[in-house]
Amino acid sequence: MADWTVFFVSDHTGVTAEAMGRSLLSQFSGLHYKTLTVPFVSPGNLPDLLNRIASSSPALVFSTLTDPVLREKLKASGAPVFDPFSAFSVPLAQSLEQTPVSITGLTHGINQGYEDRMEAVNFALAFDDGLNPERLAEADLIISGVSRAGKTPTALYIALQYGKKVANYPLTPDDLEADSLPQQLLANLPRLRGLTLSPERLAQIREARLPSSRYASLENCRRELAAAERLFRKHGVPQIDSTHRSVEEIAARIVHELRNL
Repeated sequence: MADWTVFFVSDHTGVTAEAMGRSLLSQFSGLHYKTLTVPFVSPGNLPDLLNRIASSSPALVFSTLTDPVLREKLKASGAPVFDPFSAFSVPLAQSLEQTPVSITGLTHGINQGYEDRMEAVNFALAFDDGLNPERLAEADLIISGVSRAGKTPTALYIALQYGKKVANYPLTPDDLEADSLPQQLLANLPRLRGLTLSPERLAQIREARLPSSRYASLENCRRELAAAERLFRKHGVPQIDSTHRSVEEIAARIVHELRNL
């Protein structure tokens, strides 16, 4: 099977085009491809992009260009173009009885809560790894678990993507030997979520950080995870297994659950 070159093309950051393209491509097994994200496409740099696509055969293009003129010119590359704006703008305009406004970057702008997201990111950094535990009541969400369970990337992703103020609280060896969760967490149980994963995966992550250490040993990982899961179960804390889940999926599950409380 030929190796495809997949282009994610946008007149802004390319995040949406990449998310759409990767999601669609994940449905096809055995597909071999390399990706290239091309953000901030303009009339000035479009010719160079068309040449790159034309010289990369076979190629696929996932585009979120908002300018209808640029979208039409993109078809000149000769590669298949998958474009949600072309597919849905006309029928959506007919349903809404409005003409779409083709302004670059609207989906990422300040009108979509940009300032709230930046504030949430600053909050996550200020409350990372157990910092400021006396102020946990200010958090929309608290994530806890053993060291290297994925708390920090999950907290930062939820902050950046959803604008939620997230604190993360690591369970220390002393916490894991106790009969109950730390008092700071018990005082905020409704907003507490536990992250767990398989001992094998945790040992692999820790081994990369501290090779051949007791900290990374499979036996120690099993013991810590069992203790953490015992404490979460005792206090009815919902747990999410991150072993085979991306940060995006973990975040979406947590936020969806919070919205439905």
